[in-house]
Amino acid sequence: MGGKIIRIGCASGFWGDSMIGAPQLLRQAKLDCLIFDYLAEITMSIMARMRAKDPNQGYATDFVAVTMKRILPELARSKVKVVSNAGGVNPAACAAAIRTMIAEAGLDLKVAVVLGDDLMPDIERHRSALVAMQVGEKAPAKFMSANAYLGARPIAAALAGSPDGRGPDGRGPDSRGADIVITGRCVDSALALGPLMHEFGWPAEDWDRLSAGSLVGHILECGAQATGGLFTDWRDVPGWDAIGYPVAEVSEDGSFVLTKPDGTGGLVSVGTASEQLVYEIGDPAAYRLPDVTCDFSAVHIEQVGENRVRISNAKGRPPTDSYKVSATYMDGFRAVAHLTIGGREARARAERSAEAILTRTRKIFQMMNLGDYRAVETEILGSEAMYGPNAAAGALASREVVMKLAVSHAEKAALEIFAREIAPAGTSYAAGTTGFFGGRPSPQPVVRLFSCFIAKADIPLALDFDGTAQPLTLAPVKTGGEGGPTGKPDPARLPGGPQVPGGPQVPDPARLPGGPQVNVPLIRLAWARSGDKGNDSNIGVIAREPRFLPAIRAALSPEAVKEYFRHLCQGDVVRYEWPGIHGLNFLLKDSLGGGGIASLRNDPQGKAFAQMLLDHPIPVPIEWGLEP
Repeated sequence: MGGKIIRIGCASGFWGDSMIGAPQLLRQAKLDCLIFDYLAEITMSIMARMRAKDPNQGYATDFVAVTMKRILPELARSKVKVVSNAGGVNPAACAAAIRTMIAEAGLDLKVAVVLGDDLMPDIERHRSALVAMQVGEKAPAKFMSANAYLGARPIAAALAGSPDGRGPDGRGPDSRGADIVITGRCVDSALALGPLMHEFGWPAEDWDRLSAGSLVGHILECGAQATGGLFTDWRDVPGWDAIGYPVAEVSEDGSFVLTKPDGTGGLVSVGTASEQLVYEIGDPAAYRLPDVTCDFSAVHIEQVGENRVRISNAKGRPPTDSYKVSATYMDGFRAVAHLTIGGREARARAERSAEAILTRTRKIFQMMNLGDYRAVETEILGSEAMYGPNAAAGALASREVVMKLAVSHAEKAALEIFAREIAPAGTSYAAGTTGFFGGRPSPQPVVRLFSCFIAKADIPLALDFDGTAQPLTLAPVKTGGEGGPTGKPDPARLPGGPQVPGGPQVPDPARLPGGPQVNVPLIRLAWARSGDKGNDSNIGVIAREPRFLPAIRAALSPEAVKEYFRHLCQGDVVRYEWPGIHGLNFLLKDSLGGGGIASLRNDPQGKAFAQMLLDHPIPVPIEWGLEP
């Protein structure tokens, strides 16, 4: 990794992340760029509700009032660039608030806003051009928000100070680039790819480098998840209270070293980096982004020092000619009630309490002509409810549980009745009932997600450097089909061949030693992490040693994983090979009860799915000497 190095740190992985990230990275890491990722599908739903109540809201307010207020003087001194999607559904208002703060502080910092992702101003014209991701799904009658996932090129243009997209050579209308770039909805990885395209001058059709830069962003985008947060081997991760936030030291060829500031907690290892690599990925050979179709199947991760791993060998192909669109719409109301129940047979008594509440309220609904619930979800927390039929026998005998009863209904009045009928459980139903968390539940609007595509040519982009939008013209690039220029993935880059260039060979299942076997839980053989995309979940499984992969593959067929999650997964399970990290990736379709805030489940994003799968028994040779 010789030559020029660009250092990018990520201080926020979601809206609500710790306030320690930004000052830590600015104080303890020598950075060129600091990125803040705030957006997820749930976050966009929340921000859409904010804007509906107040047209000046709809962005991450704490990014402005807390974070930027603290670090603006240091940004002016250090010249570190900031790129953030904190703009949410109202990036112009977010930027205006920051500009006011800069002026009041007497600082010289330039703020640019990327515009064009918000389709709502012209949504009826766009309606006929929207193509649903799920075949047969229809667009809602009324949208609450609709935002296209933009790419990295507008960010690069903003950093160049060039609304015409011509680069940092002073030929644009404003030759000074932005110090702070605020976007609305863009793909998370673009927050890092944009600065890298600007700094290295990567052309828009250098697919391998664009894929590599997107991988930088993908690894960084969830903050401390890459530096030991949520790691399977949690006992190996020191200093959770002072966990270090991630830094990528990127070379011009796109390879990079992942690390964290010295003296901080956390862990950067092959395992932590691999877990973040698999997070929220479908097919690792065809990860589609606005700027490039990424092939991460042969990505190589190696430990090169203490808390330093080198990540390389991302490949790319042309992108499609469409943007993904995340749209939201109102779809009735929901309410969630919690009661704690203690004593013998607590689970059975909690289940009966939930049944009594539902039966009583349904009778009231009938008397008032309100109709039935749209959906009901009863979970007895503390008894391994999420495991369903896989729950341990001992969990069913727990003497302390929480009855979580979530319901949805078309009418708010029905849920107000439901809310009133929770408290009577304290005198009418099970002995030992207590813990009315938060008091009477309040009905909340259900904001549901509609995912679709729209042609890039239909989306006019713009940059705003001073409160005035200026059209952004990006030179057209070659686009491909679903998987590449011909509509099919390049066979040379698909996993499963005799040798993937730069990556390891896929182990042959026939090489698994014969002889007596013993069942061990998957956690003895692998790391794993799960993520969500809409109503689908993925579980990435990474073998701790290459020799373990054949046993994992043999036991974890798509059918076996489907059976294990049959109480949660309503769709198919698809398995992808991931030879670069000796892994497998499972996509569980229709597995989150609607996903996001539309789901009534306690785990609407499948965060615990990987940990649940790590209990799955795997037959292995006794000679391996692994503990059952």
